[in-house]
Amino acid sequence: MSETPFRIVVLASTNGTDLQAIIDEMKAGKMPGIELDGVISNKKNCYALQRAKEQGYKTIYISQNDPITHAPRTRDQFDAQLFSTIATLNPDLVVLVGYMRILTPEFIDQLNVKNIQIINIHPALIPKFSGPSFFGKSVHEAVLAAHEKETGMTIHRVTADVDAGEILLQKSVPIDPTDTPDTLKQKVQTLEKQYYPEVIRQLAKAKEA
Repeated sequence: MSETPFRIVVLASTNGTDLQAIIDEMKAGKMPGIELDGVISNKKNCYALQRAKEQGYKTIYISQNDPITHAPRTRDQFDAQLFSTIATLNPDLVVLVGYMRILTPEFIDQLNVKNIQIINIHPALIPKFSGPSFFGKSVHEAVLAAHEKETGMTIHRVTADVDAGEILLQKSVPIDPTDTPDTLKQKVQTLEKQYYPEVIRQLAKAKEA
């Protein structure tokens, strides 16, 4: 393993279940050479920030309002502030964990220019049930409504087109007749917690090669 750490920053808006899985593997020594430099959120009271803070990691809240005028930031203004914050931390990888904002193409281009990778995890088998209309519980509801036999999760690179980046890993799970959106969510999150840290490890190793 290289002496130079592979540094990650997490963007989160919700509970941070997958963030906790990443932290747990770090603390268990299963992610050698990988450092979590910070967790950033657009939601001041989201539990992901609390998780990170309680476990000793840097947390940053970016308000959706301008701190001086208190006027709502435009999408471009918010992402400009987000990029500035991330650039200060200078990570190798940005990891989206339940981040409930669609990123601007300009933001993604800026990360690419700085050679900062960005990945996301989607709770379905892309290309099925993907795109800006599918997020959170709505994904699992749509899967059940379509009478699918299986569902799963997809880890992919983030591009300007929502959920259209290179697929890094997909894993599936069967759907039972008794499944509900909540039970599907639990099944998919089990896969997410197992495989998100693994993909981060793979990207860290790839950078060394």
